[in-house]
Amino acid sequence: MDILQGTLDLLILRALELEPMHGIGVANRIHQVTRGAFVVKPGSLFPALRRLEQKGWVTGEWGPSENNRRARYYTLTRLGRTQLAEEKRNWYRMTSAMNWMLESEG
Repeated sequence: MDILQGTLDLLILRALELEPMHGIGVANRIHQVTRGAFVVKPGSLFPALRRLEQKGWVTGEWGPSENNRRARYYTLTRLGRTQLAEEKRNWYRMTSAMNWMLESEG
């Protein structure tokens, strides 16, 4: 399933909410939690991570990965946690409105 435009940031922020992880770890977490419904490709993931870093919602630091390669680990910032809460509220409002529309009789 394709990820709706504008939801990738929310998915990344949510994936990082529990613990810092490297980019591929973020993609794997999204894939795992959504039970395979979403596949985030590197061509979308890494530009999004850079954009979130520029906004101050995540920070990134270089460190060794599980297989001793160099990887950039991302951490959700305080500003990122605030943004995640706002994104969640917006998402719930939008999905509720869509459900009302789809379930209406006319």
